[in-house]
Amino acid sequence: MQTELKEAGLTENESKVYIALLDLGPSLAGRISRKTGLHRRTVYDVTEMLIKKGLIGYILGNNRRLFQASNPDRLLEIIQEKQNILSPIVSKLHEKYSQVKEKEETNFYKGKAGIKTVFEDQLNYSEILILGASPKAYEVLQFYFKWYDKKRKTKKIKSRIIAQDKKIKNIPLSSIKYLPQKYANPVSVNIYGDKVAIILWEASEPLAIVIKNKEIAEGYKKYFELMWMIARK
Repeated sequence: MQTELKEAGLTENESKVYIALLDLGPSLAGRISRKTGLHRRTVYDVTEMLIKKGLIGYILGNNRRLFQASNPDRLLEIIQEKQNILSPIVSKLHEKYSQVKEKEETNFYKGKAGIKTVFEDQLNYSEILILGASPKAYEVLQFYFKWYDKKRKTKKIKSRIIAQDKKIKNIPLSSIKYLPQKYANPVSVNIYGDKVAIILWEASEPLAIVIKNKEIAEGYKKYFELMWMIARK
């Protein structure tokens, strides 16, 4: 759970203290310190930050603070507040980006954050074709695809998937076919709009090459359709 809270913007120590208060209920700093293993001075520093974020509150009695966790819905409110702040900034940056962006380009992305950027770009298209979907994707980006598929479902973005592993199933708004397991490999190709993303799913450092070129994308789409005819449900 601490990993997910870190994704929401909390530090490791903030996550520990907030979860501890959910477990313990109203507590003094000493009790939080024993529960989390954090030094009492650290607990005071962390509670100050959580109070500013509205994630905990306290009651003052005998000059001592009794801390209590706020409703977890506050986490969603924090994310929404950040989106509200960033939205107009992103719109302005997007204008600048569009002005200088070339019609054809090739970009390289490394690491988990880079791969997430590639997948979030796919949410701007009506259909995604995936050739060679790899179960390694779920190992490399744990928890991420739950959010991604939920977002894709909300935007009604369909996908067609050709996989080799039967573990890949029950994906929202997706039609899935399979090729024999002997063709399995850690490379998958995602085709969307006029883009092709070639992704190497390596646990240590995944890599993606994204090519924006209409002719190349059309060529891969034709190859996908051929494989779709061969593949079986």
